[in-house]
Amino acid sequence: MSDYRPPVSDLSFVLEHVVDYQSIAALPGFEHADLETVTDLLDECGDFIAKIIAPTNRAGDTVGAVRNADGTVTLPPGFVAAYRKYVASGWGSIPFPEEFGGGGFPHAVGVAIQEMMQSANLAFSLGPLLTQGAIDALLHYGSDEQKRRYLPKMITGEWTGTMNLTEPQAGSDVGALTTRAVANDDGSYAITGQKIFITFGEHDAAEQIVHLVLARTPGAPAGTRGISCFIVPKFIVNDDESLGERNTVSALSIEHKLGIHGSPTCVMSYENATGYLIGEENLGMRIMFVMMNVARLSVGTQGLAIAERAYQQSLDYAKERTQSGSAIIDFPDVRRMLLTQKASIAALRRIMLLNAVTMDKSTNEPDADARARAAEIVGLLTPICKSFGTDLGNELSSLALQIHGGMGFIEETGAAQHVRDVRIAAIYEGTNGIQAADLVVRKLGVRGGASVTEFLATMGEIIPELTEAGEDFATIASHLTTHLAELSEVTEWMLATAPSDMDAALAGSSPYLRMWGLCVGGWLMARSAIAAAGTDDADLAETQLVLARFYAEQILPQATGLRGAATAGSSDLFALGGEQLAS
Repeated sequence: MSDYRPPVSDLSFVLEHVVDYQSIAALPGFEHADLETVTDLLDECGDFIAKIIAPTNRAGDTVGAVRNADGTVTLPPGFVAAYRKYVASGWGSIPFPEEFGGGGFPHAVGVAIQEMMQSANLAFSLGPLLTQGAIDALLHYGSDEQKRRYLPKMITGEWTGTMNLTEPQAGSDVGALTTRAVANDDGSYAITGQKIFITFGEHDAAEQIVHLVLARTPGAPAGTRGISCFIVPKFIVNDDESLGERNTVSALSIEHKLGIHGSPTCVMSYENATGYLIGEENLGMRIMFVMMNVARLSVGTQGLAIAERAYQQSLDYAKERTQSGSAIIDFPDVRRMLLTQKASIAALRRIMLLNAVTMDKSTNEPDADARARAAEIVGLLTPICKSFGTDLGNELSSLALQIHGGMGFIEETGAAQHVRDVRIAAIYEGTNGIQAADLVVRKLGVRGGASVTEFLATMGEIIPELTEAGEDFATIASHLTTHLAELSEVTEWMLATAPSDMDAALAGSSPYLRMWGLCVGGWLMARSAIAAAGTDDADLAETQLVLARFYAEQILPQATGLRGAATAGSSDLFALGGEQLAS
């Protein structure tokens, strides 16, 4: 497995020239987060990640996390030492409020760091990722006392956090959960139930684990309306903020998984465990979605991150592997696979960072209308980031393995680990089919469809710029014009069809979402090419132009090819019965 090289130069280019990071740095509260400071920060952080985190990736896969007879969980060799250095370095605190010990940097900077962390070791990165979700929930809904007690050490990483949603009978149907929460006389609750798929539910890297648990109180309304959210710490926190007795929460087992072996995925048991209500009763779904929406961008970034790591390895292999007297990087089909990876990864990075910058605008813009518009765009981009990002993560890591030929199928090369690790990303935090449904059911109808129509118009504004840029940009302009028009027409079909035949709209929702991902990627690649042409860096300008042109000519046309599937309706999907499908 080749060493990981953090893509700091492209991250910095995208922030400066493609997604308008400067507008974020100019917002109140971000005065210290200017572009030069952020670039230096990313360079230093990338160096730390490459040297400290990345070397743990292989042992995480081959050894994995282990549950011991006493219920404790031991992380793979190197994980605990690397995690403690991560905590001491302060990198995990960068995007959180200074009030609780964070760095106060924009979320966009945190996403850039996440990409590098996830490339270096996806399994390792899941601990900090789940902690971030718990932090976000407490920032939005925790009481002042809860924030004071838990956030400072969670932000430093001294304490980690989890999200406890899923139960054996309640996966995506969260409303079917049965975990109980009964009020105690002292204002706490007794939590009883079992949760599955709990990432880093038990481990030996931190002294405390703060579990956020969804449960139902007696007499609560049925379904999702009756769900509440509770803090259930591994150890009770004393009044002086020291750790007290062990709570009655334990890891019954850890799952044996296809990939991310270094991340302990636990079955958690709560037996009258002491819990503390967050907010009010029956607000659990709102709190969950605070965690989930941020996590969905992070998971989309996982697809990008593993694709980047796999690409780097396949590129190194293509340079070194000789066949018929020549390095295979000289073969046209290998070049096609490499350039497909590079251009697609570039497009994904731009989509993720655009969403992250827009998230910062949705929370920090002084103008209420600007915040509201940014929130609409975040709502549109988030399911695209999660689904398109993780689908491509699967496809591109598989392409990287293909470049290795037969050696890619051999575990010792490490290429197979990327394919196995990334496979979960399309499944958790809401399957990609759920993301497509969210796009069609919830996001398209915002302001009667005006929100999405305005965003399509914004993308189309680049066409005159491409036309004026000269002959080198002509095919980019032509393809983008064609495929944006196709996306607009299918969007009109979806808006017209969904109200009267939701099954028909949902039947085409996944190919429709992919059309969006392809077109947003093409738009941002075109922006990159124009921006690079305006710099005095000839090599950068040539690279961005070639990538944008390759994307427009060889990747973007997939969008129009998806029109038939997006608008076919649902009749054929239900035409065959179960026995006919089996025959």
